[in-house]
Amino acid sequence: MKKFVARGACDLKTFTDENYPQGSFAFAALLRARDIRVNGVRTGANVRLNAGDEVTYYTTPAQEAKRSHDVIYADENVMVCDKYSGVSSEGLASELCHLGALPVHRLDRNTEGLIVYALGGAAEEELLRAFRQRRVHKTYLALCKDAFAQPCGTLTAYIKKGEGGVKVYGSPCAGALTAVNEYRVEERMDGIALVNITLHTGRTHQIRAHMAFIGCPVLGDEKYGDGALNKKYGARRQRLVSKTLQFELEGPLKYLNDIKFISRFVPHI
Repeated sequence: MKKFVARGACDLKTFTDENYPQGSFAFAALLRARDIRVNGVRTGANVRLNAGDEVTYYTTPAQEAKRSHDVIYADENVMVCDKYSGVSSEGLASELCHLGALPVHRLDRNTEGLIVYALGGAAEEELLRAFRQRRVHKTYLALCKDAFAQPCGTLTAYIKKGEGGVKVYGSPCAGALTAVNEYRVEERMDGIALVNITLHTGRTHQIRAHMAFIGCPVLGDEKYGDGALNKKYGARRQRLVSKTLQFELEGPLKYLNDIKFISRFVPHI
């Protein structure tokens, strides 16, 4: 059993995603069994919550044991985790807050791999500054539709936020931000390519939207992807991994610059 208190208005599913990863994994089953109580009353629906509402999850030991992350590095300043697909960044931060973990960036819910937390205010300030100044260097691995005209290249596009996602343009336009991705095809297999992608900017949904824009959407992406391709492979979550991470930090955290963090995850069909 796990108990939480809502801090604002939202629906039960959103609250669960942002606060309790194991409850999020089992959400549909918990609703079917009416194993969630809101202010002591069982519910089988995605009800609305208000600030102060108490939510109690009667998860089983097996549901509670389902992993949301693995810690791959931790010291007195920093924790680096491998986040599992299906776990929201907000939910993982909530799970780790008792350790003093402070989020400094995020990953999409269905993107797995490396995510960083600060352990203390001084580390938080430097890490936030480093992410903002592009001094954290990340590469991703993705399975994409294999329609790449060249085996490698650097792509520039322009991304503009809209309702329900982002829109990509091939030339500058009002309100759009420059997005730059460098890619290299590592392997080709039955219409799918394993692609190494380096981010040179950090826009919302940058990899997913940009790959779709050039006709090579990420396998399993239900927002920007190829529905027929996803159906062929039974892929309902994007096959995208935050694979490597290296810091270019200043001050007391400079010792981390010598470490290359590598996720154990590899995208699979």
